[in-house]
Amino acid sequence: MGEIITALPKGRLMGVVVDILKEAGFISRDLNIEELSRKLVFKDEETGNSFLLAKPKDVPVYVEHGAADIGITGKDVILEHGKRIYELADLEVGYCQLVVAVPEEKGIKKLEEIPEYSRVATSYPNITREFFQQKGIQVEIIHLYGSVELAPLVDLADLIVDITSTGTTLRKNRLIPIATITESTSRLIVNSVSYKTRYDFINGLMARLKK
Repeated sequence: MGEIITALPKGRLMGVVVDILKEAGFISRDLNIEELSRKLVFKDEETGNSFLLAKPKDVPVYVEHGAADIGITGKDVILEHGKRIYELADLEVGYCQLVVAVPEEKGIKKLEEIPEYSRVATSYPNITREFFQQKGIQVEIIHLYGSVELAPLVDLADLIVDITSTGTTLRKNRLIPIATITESTSRLIVNSVSYKTRYDFINGLMARLKK
């Protein structure tokens, strides 16, 4: 592969992230985003850099184990996985919140009103477990990989912990956010070994990103 390998997040933020990297001169400006999204691994012949496309939650795994030198993913993903990686920069895009939300009909307005041993559905079991432990609230965590807001509708869970950017999905499913666990934006992360061996290159990229 090329000079440096970057793990890019597939999905809604990919276009924004690629535009930022184009501005920084890290990806050639004439690269077609639609063509790019159909590939898993590719090399940008103009810049000499190589890229792999992964689900945002997998990006830290590729970076930690050295399959990629650097990667871009959300702060929420980094906190959940707790991988041994360095977080270098906040790209200030992809803002969202990880919230506790309850069905409207339950009438719960604050955390203290959540009954003990309530079932919480989430794709973020580690963050959720730590949060409720810190609050001293005993809950049962149900780990789901998607469509978390469905769980209360079919009586699988009493409440959820999920990511939201506009709140539209929560409102559609009559879920009310009662607490924010953390805020998240897209971050540039780096493999610990790559940061030492390619320090100048990576710091140069960071300087261009900050501009």
